[in-house]
Amino acid sequence: MAAQRYKSGARSEYVLCIDADDLSQRSNAYMGKLRSDFLGTKFTFYDSQPPYDGAKASNGRSGRRFASKQISPQVPAANFKIGYVSYKFNLLKTKGPRRMHCTLQLPPETIDSDFKLSSQVPPEPFVMKNKTPRWHEHLQCWCLNFHGRVTVASVKNFQLVAVGDEETVLLQFGKVGDDMFTMDYTYPLSAFQAFVICLTCFGNKIGCE
Repeated sequence: MAAQRYKSGARSEYVLCIDADDLSQRSNAYMGKLRSDFLGTKFTFYDSQPPYDGAKASNGRSGRRFASKQISPQVPAANFKIGYVSYKFNLLKTKGPRRMHCTLQLPPETIDSDFKLSSQVPPEPFVMKNKTPRWHEHLQCWCLNFHGRVTVASVKNFQLVAVGDEETVLLQFGKVGDDMFTMDYTYPLSAFQAFVICLTCFGNKIGCE
């Protein structure tokens, strides 16, 4: 999986594909995209596949991820809105980690297998937030326990937990070297969802630093 960043005025957009050599929204390798606002603090992400039966594509086309060779690669892929990430403003300009919230539209079967939901009805959104770090008096910095998976301090480092469960880390991302990062995720997130969320930490965040 790979992503290509594009600039449109003050906004940024990432196109995600399964093939790093074919990064185009018109490609059969297209998986989805990520779009930011002009401040770089609010993001909307889209999947080429519907999150539930009956979901409406933003461009009105049917979804296709791994299309047959009979489908022209020039036909634009569908885009289904599946989530948002927002970074909170740091009005007091205090030093510390970024604060972020993520809202996902998960497929019904990933939320609760015992709760039967109409396939035409969107499930309740799944909400995550960054895990609250602890202040380390000796190091004089905010710290999170990445269990050795992150080795370099960075404002981009984060851990996400479900709202209401501060202990179970569902996604963590952090720096290990120059332009090198690690990403770890678990159920109910998919690799695509985790990757898209991690992409939001790049770029300037006006009012959040």
